[in-house]
Amino acid sequence: MLLGDVVSKHPESAQIFMEHGLPCAMCGMAFHETVEQGAEAHGINLKKLLDDLNKKLSDTTT
Repeated sequence: MLLGDVVSKHPESAQIFMEHGLPCAMCGMAFHETVEQGAEAHGINLKKLLDDLNKKLSDTTT
């Protein structure tokens, strides 16, 4: 999924991206990079990022 699509659909995800050092989730590249590509480009642990995103999003839907 594209970074920009995640933030558009789940604005609360922006905080998690920032905490993981992925500020480009809110920039122009966000609609050209997947979450995986962004994490790889910034040396971010994808599994940890996805775990934190899933936890945050499940917390906001319950």
